[in-house]
Amino acid sequence: MAAAGRQRLDKWLFFTRVVKSRSLAAKLAVSGRVRINRDKASQASDLVKPGDVLTITLERRILVWKVLDTGTRRGPAPEARTLYEDLSPAPSQAEIPDAQAPLREAGSGRPTKKERRITNRLLGRE
Repeated sequence: MAAAGRQRLDKWLFFTRVVKSRSLAAKLAVSGRVRINRDKASQASDLVKPGDVLTITLERRILVWKVLDTGTRRGPAPEARTLYEDLSPAPSQAEIPDAQAPLREAGSGRPTKKERRITNRLLGRE
């Protein structure tokens, strides 16, 4: 049985809503994408305790979370946020996508609606 104040890594990841299911949490832990205090987690059964720092590598982001408490159930998101403290660095400007559409040079690619209307007027297709 687990020691008091400790919890299996896969259960903790599931309770904090990092992944959707406990089996996905186990796969994440076994794949080596979770570190506990800078050491790679080798098994889903590795134990975490309050005070541990987890580095979790997901598809497009890296989470650095400090364990504050072990969970008893997978509750709503506000309850899950009480189990950890987010220490992740703020995203840099390079990671934030630009909201403006890229500019294209005139005459390259398909014509815009405005350009198509002008062409139709010139050709007398209106």
